[in-house]
Amino acid sequence: MGSKWAQLLDTSDIPKLFFRVYAVILLLSLFIGIATEFYYLAALPAFLLLVYLTVVDFRKVFYLLIICIPLSAEFFFPNGFGTDLPTEPLMVGLMIVGLLFIIKNGKNTDARFIRHPITLLLLLHIGWIAFTALTSGMIFISIKFLLAKLWYVTTFYFLAARMLCNEKDIRKLFWLFLIPLIFTIVQALVRHASYGFSFADVYKILYPFYRNHVSYAAIMVLFLPYAWFIRSWYPAYSTKWWVIIGSMGILLIAVQLSYTRAAYIGLFVAIGAYFVIRWQLTKYVLLLVAAGAIAGLVYVTHNNKYLEYAPNFETTTSHQNFDNLLEATYQMEDISTMERVYRWVAGFHMSADKPFLGFGPGNFYTFYKSYTVTSFQTYVSDNPERSGIHSYYLMTLVEQGLPGLLIFLLLCAYALLRGEALYHQLRNKKHRQIVMMALLSEIIILTLLIINDLIETDKVGPFFFMNLVILVSFDLYGDKHTTEKQLAE
Repeated sequence: MGSKWAQLLDTSDIPKLFFRVYAVILLLSLFIGIATEFYYLAALPAFLLLVYLTVVDFRKVFYLLIICIPLSAEFFFPNGFGTDLPTEPLMVGLMIVGLLFIIKNGKNTDARFIRHPITLLLLLHIGWIAFTALTSGMIFISIKFLLAKLWYVTTFYFLAARMLCNEKDIRKLFWLFLIPLIFTIVQALVRHASYGFSFADVYKILYPFYRNHVSYAAIMVLFLPYAWFIRSWYPAYSTKWWVIIGSMGILLIAVQLSYTRAAYIGLFVAIGAYFVIRWQLTKYVLLLVAAGAIAGLVYVTHNNKYLEYAPNFETTTSHQNFDNLLEATYQMEDISTMERVYRWVAGFHMSADKPFLGFGPGNFYTFYKSYTVTSFQTYVSDNPERSGIHSYYLMTLVEQGLPGLLIFLLLCAYALLRGEALYHQLRNKKHRQIVMMALLSEIIILTLLIINDLIETDKVGPFFFMNLVILVSFDLYGDKHTTEKQLAE
């Protein structure tokens, strides 16, 4: 009897049993999907295989997620619910597996990682979002915002901490991301060429991979620091060196042809930031930026001086020529710029009304209309696409109150200051380059956030958190296994 049960429980038969069960599920899904015309069932086997792989080896699924970031597309279901496929389902799955992994292996976690100031500030940031979600005017919307934030942070910070620990990991991240990114850009450029690289038609080339030209330009410009430094890891004129050089050329051309002003500024800021970090001037620049922001705010609010900058409703229009757009921007007649100002004015009125707790995460659109000033209204102020305030800092102030903004600014400022110190402390050349590329990529993102809401998007948000975790990883483990030969490189 015992031998019979042993035969039944023979573990060598488990793979065969798994294969047979999976084959049955595959055939049934295809048959039922075709018979009922419910074709989504055909994706069930792939989903189950992905779940199995996530549980068995989540590293491979994480790498799959990195590949999918440039390839993801926004999808809207019939009920109006929208998501980014396949990235957001992968994030949710990895978040669940990551939480289970942390619970199971919590004792083996390096306590220094949890105690690191960047980790603590990030946890404080999430904690304040959770608190303001509970006090929100629309708690359901705020809870959805909180959940989205959690799957970004869990996946691209806490889970990524196990995947981005050394030079080999960064190299793998680079290639997994670069190849699909270049694919999406080349196909966009080919399509753009059919329109003569027209500024007016740039939006026609973005579907299905990019929501708008800002996300298109942002994903390229934030990745350029990685390409710039990693090219030096390969012998000059080698195949991989040429691939990286060619990719950088494609990225720069595509950034130029994206006609995205914020991306141009972000790139120039990164070039300047490189020298600021090299010369250890970050703290002075941060103080200068803070003083400038405060002075500017005092200036425009004193005696309601901001009202003098209200646009002319009749002359504020969209433009078909990029040169006209640049001219209209500084003349305060570009509709994109002035619509931002329209919402920013409403945002400051909202923050004055609820300065401490804000209106709750994700709630700007729900409440801003009653705080607008009609003299700043533009042709697109009805906002049918339900877009946000177009400034992540102001959005944080409005939705999470002044404490929320200060926590986020403290997180960013500390990361930059610690990163600069780390760059000068590390002895290994490649480790210093990794820290610099993460810093410059983060600075580009922070620059983009001045006039955009991008951290909760799958094209930019992953790198915001991965840049942070790279800084933490090399702060804790940099040079730990460095040999004398490597130090000399």
